[in-house]
Formats: sequence, structure tokens, C-alpha cells
Amino acid sequence: MIDHPPRLAEVAHRQQDLVTRVQLLEAGYDDMFIYRQTRRGRWQRVLPATYALVTGVLTDEQRRISAALYAGRGAQLTGLSALSWYGFRYSPRTTDVHLLVPHETSRKPTGHVRVSRALSLDPKARPTDHYPVCSPARAVVDAARDLRDLRDLRTVRAIVAEAVQRSFTDLAALDEEIIRARRSRTALVRKAFHEVTAGTRSAPEAELRDCLAGSRLLPAIVWNPRLTTGDGNTLPTPDGYLAESALALEVDSREYHFSPEGWARTLDRHNELSRLGVMILHFTPAQIRREPQRVRRTVEQAHASRQGLVAMIAVHAAPAAGC
Repeated sequence: MIDHPPRLAEVAHRQQDLVTRVQLLEAGYDDMFIYRQTRRGRWQRVLPATYALVTGVLTDEQRRISAALYAGRGAQLTGLSALSWYGFRYSPRTTDVHLLVPHETSRKPTGHVRVSRALSLDPKARPTDHYPVCSPARAVVDAARDLRDLRDLRTVRAIVAEAVQRSFTDLAALDEEIIRARRSRTALVRKAFHEVTAGTRSAPEAELRDCLAGSRLLPAIVWNPRLTTGDGNTLPTPDGYLAESALALEVDSREYHFSPEGWARTLDRHNELSRLGVMILHFTPAQIRREPQRVRRTVEQAHASRQGLVAMIAVHAAPAAGC
């Protein structure tokens, strides 16, 4: 165990046992001493000119700190790394650390560090003790730009929907970031953004929307409508609604229904609409994904069987606010 000089000990404590070569040299150590410590397994070189004064696997935060030390001042955490820092539930997990750096910076990707040079850094980045974190809107768009395969659309939808639903950011900020990015790898995030502005609240809902969009038998579907009774009382909001047949569509995710409280809320919503004559169809995300034709056929048949009934049902539908 080495008793480090007080100044280095303070720096190492603040940086969670991570230091740069410059900091070690300033503390009085030379390159040969640094080499011996790493050779003997007492320290570890985690990135070029960046060392951990401990052994073992680094934590997520240590990986972020080491990346920031390597990239230098001005680097901002973004993309999936920033979404993980914010606590997004549906963004893919990655061991890489994605940083935005000024365009003139010469740092290159290495190890667990991904570097994107940017003409303009995020002016709304949030400061932390070790690195700035891009705003949620910038992080969402940067993450989506890296998920550019069409197979990644479901993930992009989930990220965009979660960003808005959990109030990490709002539609105006997302729109601003999409406009800033222009057409550079933004096709998927643009599609997901337009779905959210049209009333879709989750990735499975968007998949249901795509599934039913190909039907030649169904009328326009109102997504997340405002339903009211004839005397103006507000009713529960289904995921989708066909006003011509008083047919409600619900996407039931396992996460929401896993608790007794979630299941009780679902039953209350179902009963409230059913007592007024609304028919409710429930689909799981897995059904929509694996059997889209069967889901579409079920909705088409239910709609056809209820033609003419809507005149007897005192339920009025309006688009969701802002759509």
C-alpha cells in the first residue's frame, strides 16, 4: 500500500481512484515508477495516460470518470451513456462511454471510450463533479442516431416515448435537437417523434399502430383519445379507439400489470368502459410483434361485428390534447 502525497491522495479520492499521467508526474512519480506499479498489478492502466490506483473491475461511474479524464476538459457525456446516467429504463445497456468533444480536439476512440467530434457542444449540458452530461433531449437524439438500423426502430420508439412520458424532456426540446441534427442519421428518431406527437405513448403502441395501418377495412383510429360520456364526464383513456364501432384497443405490458395495483387499475378501466357498451380488445406486445396479421384480423372482425351499435352508446371521442 502506497502513502500518496497529500495532494495526489485528495485528487484520487475525488476522482474515485482514477488519475491521469500528468497528475502522477505532478505528484513526483516518474514513468518508470508508474510502469512498475502497473506491471506488478498494483495499479491498472485503463486508458492511454489514465490509471486506476486500484485493481479489479471498474464501476460504471469509474468508467465514465476515466473516459472524461482521457478526453479532457469540455467533453460531454451523451448518447446511451447519458441515458443510463439519467436512469432511462428502456435504453440498451452498454459498457462503452460516449462523449461529445469539441471539433478541434484530437482525441480518438479507444478502449471503452467512444468519441464524437461536434461543431457545437450542448449548451444545456448539466454539470456534475466529473463531467458535463448532455441534456436528455440531446442524449436521446444522439443515442437514436447511433441506432440507425431499421431493426432498432422499436428501441428508438421506446427511448423517445420514455423521455416524454417520464418528463425527462418535452416535445419542443426534442424537436429542437432533431432540427439541429438535420438529416444526419435521424430517420428513426424523426419517425418515433412524429408517432409521439400523434398520440402514441409507447413502443408497443407504435407497433400496434403500424400493424393496423395496413388494414383496408378499418376506419381512422384515434390514439390515446379523450373519451367522455354524453353529459361530459371523463372516461378512462384507451390506447386506441374506433369511434364508428365503439371499439377500444389496449396494449397490456407485463411491467404495468405485474403488480396487483396495476391489474386492479386495468379492471377498473375495463369495467368503466364496458358498462357503457364499449368493447375492449387487449393485446400484449409479444402478440403484436409475433402475430401482427392475427391481431389485425381480430380488430377487423370485432369492428365489423359492431357496425350500427355506436348510435346506442353515449361515448364521445376526441383526439389527445396537443395532437
